[in-house]
Amino acid sequence: MFYTYLLECADDSFYVGCTNNLEKRLKQHNESKWGAHYTKLRRPVILRRSEEFKILKEARQREHEIKGWRREKKLALIKGKI
Repeated sequence: MFYTYLLECADDSFYVGCTNNLEKRLKQHNESKWGAHYTKLRRPVILRRSEEFKILKEARQREHEIKGWRREKKLALIKGKI
């Protein structure tokens, strides 16, 4: 399985990513030097939403879609309003 995920950073910004191992990737974002540079500077991060996909291409497409959204729409997604 593949996952698209939305993190909330310590500075209240959002980070959207994609992985095939969500638990490992979250640990990397919070603890490892292998986390994304963006999140390394904004730790700790909290998982606010994840979506599961069978095909990597679909997960990447969803990641790209969400990254293009304004903050308000991401908040609505987190709250389950869209």
